[in-house]
Amino acid sequence: MVDYEVQGRVALITLNRPEARNAVNGDVATAMEAAIDAMEDDPEVWVGIVRANTEGQERPVFCAGADLKAINSGQGAALSTERGGFAGFAYRERRKPVIVAVDGLATAGGCEIVLASDMVVATTRSAFGLAEVKRNLVAGAGGLFRLPRAIGRAAAMEAILTGEPIPAERAYQLGLVNRLVEPGAAETEALALAAAICEAAPAATSTTARLSHTASGADEDALKSMTNAAMGTVMRSEDLKEGLTAFIEKRPPQWKGR
Repeated sequence: MVDYEVQGRVALITLNRPEARNAVNGDVATAMEAAIDAMEDDPEVWVGIVRANTEGQERPVFCAGADLKAINSGQGAALSTERGGFAGFAYRERRKPVIVAVDGLATAGGCEIVLASDMVVATTRSAFGLAEVKRNLVAGAGGLFRLPRAIGRAAAMEAILTGEPIPAERAYQLGLVNRLVEPGAAETEALALAAAICEAAPAATSTTARLSHTASGADEDALKSMTNAAMGTVMRSEDLKEGLTAFIEKRPPQWKGR
């Protein structure tokens, strides 16, 4: 579900569930947390890159977020870990910087994985969105407060309330994406960015990254509590089952508003 390898000073972490659009289930969350543990515990690794296997996909998807079939079958709790939150990554405290290399759609929880990373390299065919409202869900892994911080309130509110993805070019203009490259080149560019980071002193890089995380997330505990409360409200609603069933049956949902 998640592959881990090391190239020099760089850990390569690969979401490897292309047949399911790299959707996060319990196995992915557990494996992702283990990969971050391996990266953090290896003193020879200074930077991590998160990427995705999109082989065989007609329209590349970095990550489609939560596996809605798993949620619909009552396995939603397994999609988060105690230390990492959603996908074993969204709320994980780290000492080492992580670059995400996106070549395709990052939606819902997939976008929240992107927002939990430190830097973003994306291709021109990529897009970023929080589609939860279309399934009577709440973006419960930090997207509701991290996206406005990343791109500004107006653009973020449009993306959050419509569920429509932001094209890569627009995301680059808004500041979500650090480097924009041609399709197929995200990993190469991410490795180049990692190499540049590795030229700096690792202790200083780690300390600086941690301080930056603390400054930007100083009020996240309160925001997490509010997000969890909102998620609890929708998870108890009648429309939750309808939203998930409509997605699985590939039909428009019939909302009741309760």
